[in-house]
Amino acid sequence: MDRSKLTLLIHTIKHLKFKQVYYQVFYKIRNKFFKRSYAKKLVKEIQPLSWKDSFFYPNSFTKETEFTFLNYTYQFKDDINWNYAIYGKLWTYNLNYFDFLNQEEITINEGLTLIKDYIRNEDNLKDGKEPYPISLRGINWIKFLSRYKISDIEIDQTLYNHYQILINHLEYHLLGNHLLENGYSLLFGAYYFKDEELYSKAIQILKEELKEQILKDGAHFELSPMYHQILSHRLLDSISLIKNNSWKKDVLITFLEEKAIVMLSWLTEVTYTNGDIPMVNDSTYNIAPQSKSLFQYAKEIGLIWEKIELNDSGYRMFSKKNYELFIDIGDVGPKYQPGHAHSDTFSFELYVKDKPIIVDPGISTYEKNELRLKERSTESHNTVKIGNQQQTQVWDGFRVAKRAKIIDIQEQKDFIEATHDGYKNLNLLHTRKFYAEDSTITIKDILSKKSEKEQIAFFHFHPDVKEIQILKDEAYLSNENIRITFGKEVEKIEEESYEYAFGFNKRKSAKKIKVFFNTRLSTTINL
Repeated sequence: MDRSKLTLLIHTIKHLKFKQVYYQVFYKIRNKFFKRSYAKKLVKEIQPLSWKDSFFYPNSFTKETEFTFLNYTYQFKDDINWNYAIYGKLWTYNLNYFDFLNQEEITINEGLTLIKDYIRNEDNLKDGKEPYPISLRGINWIKFLSRYKISDIEIDQTLYNHYQILINHLEYHLLGNHLLENGYSLLFGAYYFKDEELYSKAIQILKEELKEQILKDGAHFELSPMYHQILSHRLLDSISLIKNNSWKKDVLITFLEEKAIVMLSWLTEVTYTNGDIPMVNDSTYNIAPQSKSLFQYAKEIGLIWEKIELNDSGYRMFSKKNYELFIDIGDVGPKYQPGHAHSDTFSFELYVKDKPIIVDPGISTYEKNELRLKERSTESHNTVKIGNQQQTQVWDGFRVAKRAKIIDIQEQKDFIEATHDGYKNLNLLHTRKFYAEDSTITIKDILSKKSEKEQIAFFHFHPDVKEIQILKDEAYLSNENIRITFGKEVEKIEEESYEYAFGFNKRKSAKKIKVFFNTRLSTTINL
């Protein structure tokens, strides 16, 4: 291993919890040297739960043996290969989640046929027997079986065996949203099988992880609005499960409702008026339930929530009559699981009259490749890059080494100022100020000292922004009648194209500008 790679690894590992390292080693040793069977015979007949879905999932099973995930469609000509990996591991994971059981356009017979086929291939399954897909598949099977009041001994036995695998391979080595998903699924399994062991572990995980993972302002601590929607949905499902099934006189319900309410409050604050969410930190389109669907679901199960002040998530939203300005002034989080974090400190998004103008380019892949690194990089966000330095060292798909840290924040009404130390290896700090007035936004960038390297501020525009007229010290969006002017400090402005992500494996060409400056830059957006 070369020295630079070793340095990255050291700065990555030092943030891990002892529990993560312990379970990484424990699972590898146990699984290599101590083989065991997780088949455990059911001793009682299983009765389906009381269940009714609030909303359907998008169609991913379109016709016999044809599946669409991540904007890739594949039809198996003969038997379904549940290990199909040509489109990457995430596509294979989606095939094994069985979300399609909860889409509107699927019949009972189609669903049962797919489940039975999966069971016939039990001995050949690979990715599908990992704890994360087991967690999601378990919930989906239980929902499907319960919704249609299906009782099937073979399915129940297989499902129970998979829960034995899950409870013995909980993702303590990863923590974060993976372990939380394990906990949600164990709760469904516990209620379905009336199993005290699954229930005890579910309670432990959900109490510990929701306390840890939900910040005071309601954000999920991985700071991805998309994952926040996914985990909010799972939490609402858990509340619905407990309310509609009387197996336990449960004290958990109050705790879950409190967490759901604060998560809904946060989601309300960061959701744009048109229903979009900011595409920050591994957020993308057509993966999570939309905010409006979650809000309706929450109301149906009796939840009421109020406004909340955005704080420790590091996000802020300025909402004016004609625009919404979303700003990131937070640290990379969480320290021990930043796999979905980007190098995007001080980046922002701007919606004008409910339309996206300045945007986060989003993500289109989870594959460990150059595109993944580029989409997480500083230059792919609306912030400042100095030379070839990254504010935060993102690498190897889901890893982060040195991180930019916020060292000062000052806030008043319609104003926020923050400083980060992501360029401390260059012996300088970056301060950015935002002034949000009724029809004008002013952004001031200040570097603590002159650098010999290039200082560039990036502005990425939505693909619908077609015409950008570049002059010496301004950019004019002619169709939108938006003028962006830069102070006398600007050295030059360059227009380039970039690829905007409309979802996984779905990109469209759009325009960005690079503004070169020296130490200070004043940007005024006139709306």
